[in-house]
Amino acid sequence: MAKIIKPDEMLKSINYTPPATGWMDLPNDLSPGRWAYPAKVEKVEYLMHEVPGVFGNPRTWNPSEEDWKLPANWKEIVVNGFRERLDKYRSLKLFMDICVRCGACADKCHYFIGSGDPKNMPVLRAELMRSIYRGEFTLAGKILGKLTGARVMEEDVLKEWFLYFYQCTECRRCSLFCPYGIDTAEVTMMARELLHLVGININWILEPVANCTRTGNHLGIQPHAFKDIVEFMVDDIETITGKRLNVPLNEKGHEVIFITPSGDVFADPGIYTFMGYLMLFDAIGLDYTLSTYASEGGNFGLFTNADMMKAINGKMYSEANRLGAKWILGGECGHMWRVVNQYMDTMNGNLQGPQMRTPVNPITGTVFHNAKQTKMVHIAEFTADLIKHGKLNLDKSRNSDIIATYHDSCNPARAMGMFEEPRYVLRNVVDQFYDMPENTIREQTFCCAGGSGLNTDEIMEIRMRGGLPRGNALRYVQEKHGVNTMSCVCAIDRATLIPLADYWAPGVKITGLHELVGNALILDGEEERTMNLRQEPLPGMEEE
Repeated sequence: MAKIIKPDEMLKSINYTPPATGWMDLPNDLSPGRWAYPAKVEKVEYLMHEVPGVFGNPRTWNPSEEDWKLPANWKEIVVNGFRERLDKYRSLKLFMDICVRCGACADKCHYFIGSGDPKNMPVLRAELMRSIYRGEFTLAGKILGKLTGARVMEEDVLKEWFLYFYQCTECRRCSLFCPYGIDTAEVTMMARELLHLVGININWILEPVANCTRTGNHLGIQPHAFKDIVEFMVDDIETITGKRLNVPLNEKGHEVIFITPSGDVFADPGIYTFMGYLMLFDAIGLDYTLSTYASEGGNFGLFTNADMMKAINGKMYSEANRLGAKWILGGECGHMWRVVNQYMDTMNGNLQGPQMRTPVNPITGTVFHNAKQTKMVHIAEFTADLIKHGKLNLDKSRNSDIIATYHDSCNPARAMGMFEEPRYVLRNVVDQFYDMPENTIREQTFCCAGGSGLNTDEIMEIRMRGGLPRGNALRYVQEKHGVNTMSCVCAIDRATLIPLADYWAPGVKITGLHELVGNALILDGEEERTMNLRQEPLPGMEEE
C-alpha cells in the first residue's frame, strides 16, 4: 500500500467547515496523489479503432502540468457531446433540471465524509455539470450568468470534472436519500463520457476495457492461460480434499454456462472464491461449462460509455448462444449485476438465442422468475436456494475460527435488492455472524471507495478517506464482537477492502462468500480435511 498519513492523523485532518469563498472560486488541487494515472496512448488508440466515436485525443499528458494537450476545438466537442446526451437521455435532462439543492444527499457520500471537501457532496458534484448546463443550454443562464448558478465551459472546469467525477464510485448511496430520485451516478457516467471524447480518462479503467475487448476479460488472460489457472486451482482442491474435480471448458450442450469476474480467476483472495464455486458445482453435479472467451463477468464499460457497456455485456450472451446454454449462472461481482439488472433490457434488447430459458435450479426445481428477462442468476441466490432445500452437506465447524460480518456490495445491494440471500448462506456456513450498524448496511451500505475503476494505488489516500465510513463500521463490530472476517460478493471489493481493513480495522481479513461455502462443503469421496481453501490449518488441526 502506498505510504499515507496514519489513521488518527487523517481523522484530525477532516474539516467540515464550509469554505469562506464560493465553491466556483475554489482552485483545483492537481498535485500528485489527487488523480489516477491517465490512460496509455496505445489503449486509447486501440479502443478508438474498436468503438469509433467514443474515445479521442490519444497522447501522453500529465494532470499536474498546466497544458493538458487538448484538441483546439475541445470546447466544441464537449458542448456538442453534452447536447447530444441531453437529447438522447431523458433522465439526464431531468437530473439537470429538477434538483432543488435541498442538501438531503450532502453528507451521504463516503468521499465527503472522509475529506470534508464540499465538491464531494453529491449535490455539488452534480452541480459541477449542472452549472455548465445552465450556462450553455438555458436562456436564463446565458443572460444572468452566476446569478442562476451558471458557468460557461472553460479549461479549469474540465480539470475540475476530471478531479471530482473520478472521486465518485457510482455507488448510488446519495440517490437513496434524494427526494426526487436523482441518480448522481448517472451524472458521473455522462460527465466521464464527455471527458473521454477529448482524451481525459484513466488507465485503470481503459486498460481493462481494452483487454476485455481483445481477450474477453479485464486482465488480458489468454484462453490457454485461463485453462492453466483453472487446472492449478483443481490441483489445489485435490491437495485440500483428496478429490480430483472435472471442470468443463468451452464445451457445447451443457445446461448452464458459468461466468464470473476474472479477478476470481487471477487474484488473491478471489481464487479461493473460485475454488468454492468449483467445489459447489461438483457437490451438486451441475451440468455446466466455463468459457475461456466469455471469461469475464465484470463490465468496466459501465465506467466509460454506454456503447462500451453494451458491447461487453453482449459477449456473455454471444458465448451462451454459441455453446447452446439454456441460462447463465453469474459469480460474485458488483457492476456486472447493475448492468444486467438495470440497463440490459433497454440497452441490449433481446440477446438470447432460441435455446435460452427462464432459469430453473436443476437440483431443487426452483424457477427464478426474477431472471425471466436476463436468463441470468446470481450465485448467492442459487446457493441460498440449495441450502434452503437441504441439498448441501455442510460442516460449519470448519469455519469455527471465523467471526464474520458481511459487506453489502453497492451494486448487488442497491441495484438488485440482494440483502438476505448472502446472509442466509453465511449463517449456514459460519457459527458466528454479526451485522455492522443498521445505517451502514443493506440499501444504506457504504462503498469500498475503490469501485468504478478507482481501485488503484496512486490515489490510496483518497481511497482510505472514502473508506472511512465502511472502516468505522467494521471497526465497531471488531471491537464489540471480535469480528475477524468480512465477507462480500464483489471481486472489486475483495481487492479494495483488504487495504481498507488493514488501515481502519487491522486484523480483519476479507473473503468471498463462496470461499466460506467451500470450506464448509463436504464432498462425496473427499478425504478428511485438515486445511481450508487457503491451505491454512482448520480449527483443531494446527498441530497436525
